[in-house]
Order: sequence, then structure tokens, then C-alpha cells
Amino acid sequence: MQFCAADFCSVKQGRCADFRQFRPVDRVPDLTYVQRMNWDEEIDAAGLLCPLPVLKARKRLLGMAPGQVLRVLATDPASVIDMPHFCGQSGHTLLATDQTGDLHVFLIRKGSA
Repeated sequence: MQFCAADFCSVKQGRCADFRQFRPVDRVPDLTYVQRMNWDEEIDAAGLLCPLPVLKARKRLLGMAPGQVLRVLATDPASVIDMPHFCGQSGHTLLATDQTGDLHVFLIRKGSA
């Protein structure tokens, strides 16, 4: 397996790696919980493909204070693999994830680093 230049997007021959290699993230059971949660900043990455949603999240998180929450909206199917991997590698906490149709919603709390 190879990684993109950003080191958190799994890429194999120009496409995201086999999804079976990754552990699934616990999902929040109801969307209303995600909708009720407060966030400090939001990125709409709908329509962007791997690795752009993760790169945009990384850039926005760099300018945020530790403990603040970023909400990311993405339609890329690979984002359900890439966002948890990015959070784990970067020291951020994936608070919640949910899906409505093709839209994936991620809430990420910035880590202390």
C-alpha cells in the first residue's frame, strides 16, 4: 500500500485502497444528534475527490485552536476511510460521523498539537 504525499490518504494506483483493510468507525445512530452538536467552523467539500476533503480539513484545522470543532461535509465515498485515518494520524478526535444520501458529515475536534 502507498500513501499520498499528505500521508493520510490511502492511495493505490491512483485510487483509494481496498476498504476492507480499515476498521469501520462507530457511527452516531441518529442524524439529529450530529445536527444538534455545535461546531466552530465548517468546510463544504461536497464534489471534491480524494485527497482534497482531507487536505482542506487539515488546512482549516491548522488555523484553529485546540479543542475547537470542525464540521466537514463531503460526498467522496473514500472520505469515510480517509477522515478517521487522518484524525488518528494527526492527533485529532473524530467526534461523530453520519451520512444522508451521498453526503457524509464529520465532526472533528482539534487535538492539542
